[in-house]
Amino acid sequence: MRSGNADRPLVNSALKRDGLNRVAPNMLDRVEKTALSAAKAAGRVLRDRLGRAGKVSVKSTAIDLVSEADLEAQAAIFRIIKSRFPRNCILSEEEAGDRPGLEQESLWVIDPLDGTTNFTHTFPQFCVSLAYLHGGRPLVGVVYDPLRNELFQAQRGKGAYLNRRPIRVSAVRSLAQALLATGFAYDRRKRADFYLAFWKAFMMRTQGTRRAGAAALDLAYVACGRLDGFWEFGLKPWDVAAGALIVEEARGRVSNMDGSPLKLDAGNILATNRRLHRPMMAVLEHTLKSFVAAPVSERT
Repeated sequence: MRSGNADRPLVNSALKRDGLNRVAPNMLDRVEKTALSAAKAAGRVLRDRLGRAGKVSVKSTAIDLVSEADLEAQAAIFRIIKSRFPRNCILSEEEAGDRPGLEQESLWVIDPLDGTTNFTHTFPQFCVSLAYLHGGRPLVGVVYDPLRNELFQAQRGKGAYLNRRPIRVSAVRSLAQALLATGFAYDRRKRADFYLAFWKAFMMRTQGTRRAGAAALDLAYVACGRLDGFWEFGLKPWDVAAGALIVEEARGRVSNMDGSPLKLDAGNILATNRRLHRPMMAVLEHTLKSFVAAPVSERT
């Protein structure tokens, strides 16, 4: 969606990558500045609201929450994006009604508060996540942790940064030396055994496995080397669009769990320092086969 010259992606037909036209770099600089401003604005809301989240409602399940803080942070993001790119589409976790498709020419994908359950309990692990997509492909990604004032950002082809300093994935080469992270989908009460089978498989092969409750931050931590790998089922585009780009620009690898190119709406993701990608894929495949082969009475 475009509006005059003020927010029109200037496509340079001479610059193509993977069959997609690329937005002119000067345009992406404007987008990135907007994303940074919006993330900081939402972060201020979350800092001010911590400990007083306001009314908390449930969405798809009793453990899928939305708070007044989510909505206030979303409003702050919308104001900034719409003031600078009035006709760009926005796909947001908390926006009701019909949602735009991922293949829009200019699309913002945002999660104003990733880690709502943590936030409502004042557990200090949550963030703001924003990505800008062109033709379904993330070109700018920002993940902001307002409590630690850590701002992760990436523009495709320009590397990844934490508070303006370049970041790289870890150099860990074996699962035995790795620290991994995951999360559990909102249907976890019905499928507990399924998710825990993967947790156990990695727990037995690594130095540690963490579940902190904010997927976008988990991905950012892979990008800067605090984590060596991350897997999760049941995610949404707003959970992964920004973080996946940041990992890639930090020279990591992101894919579907079978190693195929990541589809933002597929729901399942594997992100690693690249060296651990095949070993993690092997564990995921083996665990899935073992779970499917188990007697029905042993599965949840």
